Amino acid sequence: MKANLFQRATAEGIGTALLLTAVVGSGIMGERLSHGDAFLTLLANSIATGAALAALIFSFQEISGAHFNPAVSLAAALRKQLAWREFPVYVAAQVIGALVGVASAHLMFGLSLFSISTKVRAGAAQCFSEFVATVGLLLIIAASARHSSRAVSFAVAAYITGAYWFTSSTSFANPAVTLARSLSDTFVGIRPADAPAFVATQLAAAIVVATLLKWILPISNEDQEPRESNE
Repeated sequence: MKANLFQRATAEGIGTALLLTAVVGSGIMGERLSHGDAFLTLLANSIATGAALAALIFSFQEISGAHFNPAVSLAAALRKQLAWREFPVYVAAQVIGALVGVASAHLMFGLSLFSISTKVRAGAAQCFSEFVATVGLLLIIAASARHSSRAVSFAVAAYITGAYWFTSSTSFANPAVTLARSLSDTFVGIRPADAPAFVATQLAAAIVVATLLKWILPISNEDQEPRESNE
């Protein structure tokens, strides 16, 4: 039996919370263990994030689609794979889950629930980096799903792990993640003043990819039908 909208939103919230717990927690742990060595911290952060992503997508994909990302949900809605009336519910669950994940990571390491980040991530190069990272992520999701739905988890995890290193922004590629990380004054943070540009770039990338995919990777009428709620 298919999950109803409330069940799917709950899965999205839990999955996003666990993802942010992994991202922020591994950043804190990596920085502490490496005594501030940025190379080792980023290495630990990227490996932990990729591993967590693989596990989370693999586990939650059959429940909610395992978006954990408003940009992914936007692309799905534009491609008629997610009903527009369900889109804001998914986004709300993802944002709330991301905030819970940050608070959880902070609590585990004895920090305050939230702290305003002072980490500067500004400029055209950083924004372009987010555009590249998000376009790549969305293309990987769409293309790998054509091989096997189970392939998505490993393809996304591999891409994000790599993108931590080949993008100047360390590949946020996720509006919910970006907003939540602005409330973490740790290695993975981003200043609140820099977050809106990242979010706008990520959402713009989702629109570009959804348009591009209509040409290079058209989907069948069956695939276009939004998942119906069983409420």
